[in-house]
Amino acid sequence: MKTTKVFPQFLVASALLFSTGCATSNTGTSTSAGTTSGSSVGTGMSTNGVTGTADTGATLGTNNPGTDMRSSSSYPGVAPTGGTTSTDMAAFMGTFATMKDPVFLMTAASSNLLEIQLGQLAAQRASNAEVKRYGQMMVDHHTKATQQLKSVAIPLGVDLPQTMMPIHQAIADKVMAKSGKEFDEAYMDAMETAHKMDVAMFEVKEKAADTPTVKSFASQTLPLLRSHETMANEIEKKVD
Repeated sequence: MKTTKVFPQFLVASALLFSTGCATSNTGTSTSAGTTSGSSVGTGMSTNGVTGTADTGATLGTNNPGTDMRSSSSYPGVAPTGGTTSTDMAAFMGTFATMKDPVFLMTAASSNLLEIQLGQLAAQRASNAEVKRYGQMMVDHHTKATQQLKSVAIPLGVDLPQTMMPIHQAIADKVMAKSGKEFDEAYMDAMETAHKMDVAMFEVKEKAADTPTVKSFASQTLPLLRSHETMANEIEKKVD
């Protein structure tokens, strides 16, 4: 199984994200959270988000000042670094134990963005029929998960990201340029990596979330994420 390069300094970004989320919630204008399908902050879920179609505001590679989770200027310390992929992933997953609830929600939203956007791409570009079906399932399931996540985030005053965090953008970037069988392999590798991280993060929050609604959300979502991970592992073996 291939691995994906991520960013070892995500902890710094997570801390800054938390302070940003808190500051936004104090303005009195954050009663409506962004969504993982790229809707505008303050307007809730866009029509495109409900149907699973990526909003242009969340297009891969966009750079919207103040909302772009890819911007190293907004999140210092998250630019690509040396380090091995295994070390990078370990560093990122090492932040889960101390991750605050708002950061968890924003990270989950960013992961949903990854699943939806790459799922749309897989449904169109994959050469393997099983990979195509998996991609469409990701769009359907994670669009629904977006709505559930939004219902948890809004009452807590947490604005969800409109674009992917660097950790997830790095995964997407390794898939975007591929085609044919190489795309199928890269996409399923990405799904293995993304769901491994998601399951680990949600398992922590299922046990140790500070907010009851966050804990409940993590508990209810975990079985689905585990099933996605299992399916990704099985399909990846077939296309690798």
